[in-house]
Amino acid sequence: MKKQTTFCLLLFVIVHPVLAQRYTISGYITDKANGETLISATVFDANSSKGSTTNNFGYYSLTLPAGNVTLEYSYIGYRTLKQDFHLKGDTVLNIRLDQDNMLEEVTVIGHRTETGVRGSQMSTVEVPVEQIKNIPTLFGENDLIKALQLLPGVQSGTEGSAGLYVRGGGPDENLLLLDGVPLYNVNHMLGFFSVFNSDALKNVTLYKGSFPARFGGRLSSVVDVRMKDGDDKKIRGTASIGLISSKIQLEGPVVKEKTTFNVSLRRTYLDILAQPIIKLAQSNENGGISNAGYYFYDINAKFTHKLSEKDKLYLSTYFGDDAIYMKAEDGNSYSGNFETKEHTKLDWDWGNAIAALRWNRILNNKLFMNTTASFTRYRSALSSGYETRDLSVPDQAQTNEESRLTYHSGIRDWTLKTDFDFTPNVSHDIKFGGTYTYHTFAPDVTSLKVKDTGQIEQNIDTVAGSPKVYAHETATFLEDNISLGRMLKVNLGVHFSSFHVQDNNYFSLQPRVGLRVLLNDNLSLKAGYASMSQYIHMLSNNTISMPTDLWVPATSKIKPMKSRQYTAGAFYSLKNVADFSVEGYYKTMDNLLEYKDGASFMGVSTNWEDKVSMGRGIAYGIEFLAQRSFGNTTGWVGYTWSKSDRIFDRPGNIINDGKRFPAKYDRRHDISVTATHRFSEKIDVSASWVFSTGNAATFALHEYTAINSPSYRNESYYPGTYSYVETRNNFRYNNYHRLDLGVNFHKKTKRGNLRTWNISIYNVYSRLNPFYVYVWDETTVNPATGERKTKSVLRQSTLFPIIPSVSYTIKF
Repeated sequence: MKKQTTFCLLLFVIVHPVLAQRYTISGYITDKANGETLISATVFDANSSKGSTTNNFGYYSLTLPAGNVTLEYSYIGYRTLKQDFHLKGDTVLNIRLDQDNMLEEVTVIGHRTETGVRGSQMSTVEVPVEQIKNIPTLFGENDLIKALQLLPGVQSGTEGSAGLYVRGGGPDENLLLLDGVPLYNVNHMLGFFSVFNSDALKNVTLYKGSFPARFGGRLSSVVDVRMKDGDDKKIRGTASIGLISSKIQLEGPVVKEKTTFNVSLRRTYLDILAQPIIKLAQSNENGGISNAGYYFYDINAKFTHKLSEKDKLYLSTYFGDDAIYMKAEDGNSYSGNFETKEHTKLDWDWGNAIAALRWNRILNNKLFMNTTASFTRYRSALSSGYETRDLSVPDQAQTNEESRLTYHSGIRDWTLKTDFDFTPNVSHDIKFGGTYTYHTFAPDVTSLKVKDTGQIEQNIDTVAGSPKVYAHETATFLEDNISLGRMLKVNLGVHFSSFHVQDNNYFSLQPRVGLRVLLNDNLSLKAGYASMSQYIHMLSNNTISMPTDLWVPATSKIKPMKSRQYTAGAFYSLKNVADFSVEGYYKTMDNLLEYKDGASFMGVSTNWEDKVSMGRGIAYGIEFLAQRSFGNTTGWVGYTWSKSDRIFDRPGNIINDGKRFPAKYDRRHDISVTATHRFSEKIDVSASWVFSTGNAATFALHEYTAINSPSYRNESYYPGTYSYVETRNNFRYNNYHRLDLGVNFHKKTKRGNLRTWNISIYNVYSRLNPFYVYVWDETTVNPATGERKTKSVLRQSTLFPIIPSVSYTIKF
């Protein structure tokens, strides 16, 4: 009997997989109105309680047992679509979801299925573009980076800055991807705005830790930004005009439901507004500035073509530049019998250019391929010129002296990568692929040209600075999102990279793991670990983002940066109220770069490698987030307690005598409150309030008197007063806080267009927040004795008081 029972069980194990055949349902999920692919949309089978989500291109794959299935396709803000049928073979279902007009008022911060209670990924937030547009900002300019700064664990730099400082890291430690292509400098107007035009964007995801294995190359965060594909049915667009810029966005079909385009343009007009003021101040007799200005522009363009049911082709481009220019003329000057005229000219340009050609192919119903060839370039060029002309002689005999000093730097990348999404069954979601990048670095090059056509003709043409550096970077990854029953979900992955530069090879094996334990439908615990390596550095000694910041590679002298981050947290969803999360992290960083004391980007006598020191960093903190993403009132409350320190104690790399000191943007407390309320279809209001501990700075807070060395002439001694700096970043600015308000007035026209007036106020109660603190010698006089005393005091410079703004937008 035992043998028969054993034989029957063995036979069942062998035969069961054959009897219980499994088939795959796959396809794209898109918006029914415009054909836009929906990222992270959900497909769920009610009968088996199994589900899947779409990838970055709207593709999904779900393998289920043969038989009756009840599929529910859903996406926040869209009507759920149900499909009941008998599954008896592999099936392709391309789904188009209708927008739910009843949910137009809903604003979401993240999709719960991926980043909330049930997802294995922690330290991840999906930020809808509509939320970005609703947040009141400086001059009414919607800005992606400003929205991200309001999230826990993310800090800004100085007042109004567009920099990101994530969990103790620096602005160069963020991987900023636009349609999968990295951008190196995302700042306009010296960091007060970013290069991301919200009208061109579809989806934004921020990773602060527990990074998926498919990402690499940075230590602190990944910002994955996806552009719209374009409406595949009809041409539509948005145009707006504000205080300092105007923009327009157009999208539509070239061939309906086959080829689409999405193009957006933005430009500031500060240079145009400044011209009347410049002309009014100009004097023909005494000379002066004859022309000056500043502007920036962005051009985003994306074209999508459906080659077949299995193949799609994408072309994504971005071009953006900032420009500062000035031309001045000095009045005629006389010296004896000579009359001369002088001209001065300044040109400063910097910007990005990217292009990506992408091919998607469904290899089979379980395997999806994405291949991309891309180019990215960042460059900065600062040029100043001077010309003197002798007017005392006829034109044909005039002598000129011309000189021009040019400083430029940049980075250029060519990249080829291929990624695969493989879904063998509902318990595994496997991603793997590889990348190759060819880097060209131009760290800093200074050229001087002098031409003198006087009595003795002279010509000088010289170039100095660091030579170009060429590097090869490769990376491969393997990642699996595994479901081990209902309760346990694990994201396992490994990222392997190499960097070849100056006959040196660097290799890095970076394991990643994320774990989720689902205690009940509304509560889960998560933990994660991620190792990261970064082969490029940004050198900066400015308090704000400047185009003179240098991008430089790891070399034979400069090692790659490395980090290890440990995270743990709890996530709770209180139905019909809000979602809550608390996360703790501990991060170590190695081979961080800082300029040595007194060193800067300028100067050609020393290579940049000799101007910097390498050290370590330690950061840890706790983040709390409460967010409401449904109903008429939406928003979040975030709080971060954190600490970030630096240690430079290695021989030859010592800073601060090797003692531990706080990082420049180390802040103990950071609070953000953001809310949006929709009163009706015609009016909605938004507000945000932020508070943070002041930035760190270095000041000589003590002075002492000492005897100088003897004079080389008479060997006498002189007493001197010296400043004493006890430690680096030994001073704290005043705490920072600010309230912003905004209101939108909407009106639909008879033709169906939507017109919106936006009125916003930046820094409502005009808080005088510190932008810069400096030392000032203050002199007082005793009225009784007339004695004068001078003492050094610290004074604060404020950049932005209360600033109202207004803009007008029309959607057609």
